[in-house]
Amino acid sequence: MGNITGFLQHTRELPHKRPVEERINDYNEFIERYSEEKLNQQAGRCMDCGIPFCHHGCPLGNIIPEFNDAVYRRNWKEAYDILNSTNNFPEFTGRICPAPCESSCVLGINQPAITIEEIEKHIIEIAFDKGFVQPKIPHIRTGKKIAVVGSGPAGLAAAAQLNYAGHLVTVFERDDAPGGLLRYGIPDFKLEKWVIDRRIALMGEEGIVFKCNANVGVNISVNDLLREYNAIVLAGGSTSPRDLNIPGRELNGVYYAMQFLKQQNKRVAGKDPLANADIESNIFHEELKATGKNVVVIGGGDTGSDCVGTSNRHGAVSVTQFELLPKPSASRTPYMPWPTYPMTLKTSSSHEEGAERHWAIATKSFVDDGNGNLKALKIVDLEWKITEDGRPASFVEVVGSEREIPCELALLAMGFVHPQHEGMLEEIGVELDERGNVKATEKEYQSNISKIFACGDMRRGQSLVVWAISEGRECARQVDEFLTGHSLLESKDEAVTLLQQYQPLVF
Repeated sequence: MGNITGFLQHTRELPHKRPVEERINDYNEFIERYSEEKLNQQAGRCMDCGIPFCHHGCPLGNIIPEFNDAVYRRNWKEAYDILNSTNNFPEFTGRICPAPCESSCVLGINQPAITIEEIEKHIIEIAFDKGFVQPKIPHIRTGKKIAVVGSGPAGLAAAAQLNYAGHLVTVFERDDAPGGLLRYGIPDFKLEKWVIDRRIALMGEEGIVFKCNANVGVNISVNDLLREYNAIVLAGGSTSPRDLNIPGRELNGVYYAMQFLKQQNKRVAGKDPLANADIESNIFHEELKATGKNVVVIGGGDTGSDCVGTSNRHGAVSVTQFELLPKPSASRTPYMPWPTYPMTLKTSSSHEEGAERHWAIATKSFVDDGNGNLKALKIVDLEWKITEDGRPASFVEVVGSEREIPCELALLAMGFVHPQHEGMLEEIGVELDERGNVKATEKEYQSNISKIFACGDMRRGQSLVVWAISEGRECARQVDEFLTGHSLLESKDEAVTLLQQYQPLVF
């Protein structure tokens, strides 16, 4: 490594954020960039650790020590080439990934881990600034036509890789612009949409065709796709939200998180927040705003956190977040050993902006104001039984803890159960697994219909953006082999092995 004592000279330091009182007045990203000196110091903390577990903590197998070393030496082109070899969209993961690589950082055993995610974001933004990011236009076309259904991170990654292999790729997106969850799920204050537009424009220059407002199984014929394309990649995501079927669920004021978040993203884009509302299985035709309301977010994950940040920007009277499970430990326990990903307490930037957080709470019912509107939640505290390995196993309600709290807007952010079955999947006739996802082989990504492949959340269930990109890349390799008998596209393991050959041997 460029600075073998860097981790002794400097500690972990994140970039500055705009003050809370300023940033809650807009929907712009608020994390600033490092100075060149700070970036150099943070990259220089990466150790010559011998076995870089960060490679394996990253679902993409990013070659992290090597790009850190290139950043320390200020060789931006080399850093970009290394990062780009395994990650098609570091501008996305550098902003919204929970960074499982950092949980596997060797330095993290007894010091704060390397700021890998921030360094990754800086590499790609510097690469764009310096003009290193150019369209990859294939020199030879195979003539094979591929339809990718869904333009979220999995679909975009599959499309990019298949285009690199020389195939003719068309991406079908049912909404009015590409991006999937990146565009109409993740708030702009975490990922501004010009970042997506910049990448989509580049992919268009590379020869990928995007067809929006193209809802396969509704206004695009499944039979036409089967007839016109040599292979189809299903990458539509896990879009059926988990519901909470308790008394009062039908009241005005109880909505899914994505109904709320999607509308806001459309507002920020200057679009009608109700446009194309009927393309979703969970139809809603009224505007949702948290302004002047007591908001309760049910669900403690990232989507719930996004609802918190958005509600604060709307001007909610109060924002409260409930989690069914007990409060996680603030640090690793003996049952979360390094280098596993620890289920520890996480405080997001949205939580920093203001919210009450409560754990081990169950919602018993939504309370009617007498006119069909939500006025309160009836809740109860839970007492959890913890297993010997520290896992919550079962719970009982705490006697006498039942109570009502005021609430005019309840947002269900409890995750997703599976892709939408109605329409395309039922018409195509692909098999589903026991969880309701598209059943596709673990290594080949192939469904029961030979020319149809599946990847991302549609295949593996709700997961991370970084996993979706990895799935899209791996699926593309299998489609390429299916069409041509071989593939020059690197798998995750091959990319890691190839670059590790350049590491000095450790004795």
